Amino acid sequence: MTLNGYLSLAWQSVVAPRDVARMLLSLRLGTEAIACAMALVVVLQSALVGVSVQLAPPDDEALMPLLSQPMVFAGGLAIVMVATIVAMTWSGRGIGGTGRLRDVALLVAWVQGLDVLVQALLIVLAPIAPGLAGIVSLAASAAGIWILINFLAEAHGFEGLGKSALSVLLAVTGLALGIALFLSLSGATVGMTGDV
Repeated sequence: MTLNGYLSLAWQSVVAPRDVARMLLSLRLGTEAIACAMALVVVLQSALVGVSVQLAPPDDEALMPLLSQPMVFAGGLAIVMVATIVAMTWSGRGIGGTGRLRDVALLVAWVQGLDVLVQALLIVLAPIAPGLAGIVSLAASAAGIWILINFLAEAHGFEGLGKSALSVLLAVTGLALGIALFLSLSGATVGMTGDV
């Protein structure tokens, strides 16, 4: 795919997301191709985060160990992507969807690929026009949610967007509860001291 083709498909993902989802699903890519696409976006996002940290270190010192180590960040991002794909597949199927794990993985990989484009744009904009970069970031976040909801509607065979939005909400809630349970079982404590 050429750069112009990629940019054109990126724009179509915003204005006609269900059409793009149908086109992507019609490719019937194999598991290896989808895994390679996911690995590629993880590597690209990790590299871009590394560049961002070098250009503008975060205010929160606690984030530095994670963000300044690309391999750690990439591993964490890969785990979150896989957990998100599984959660969105199960939550959609739980409310009557028919999406397959492979289909959801392909569409999430494409959404993450679009995020790479946005991150690269923000790296360029942030130093020269921070206000514009903030607006672009907010607009891209809204567009990303719009694309994801439409993509999941197509993957699960939902006619409208209501069930798709519900499946995203259920998936995010499930992931948050899962992380909280994991932290609780691992003995992690937040804001507690020995004097309590």
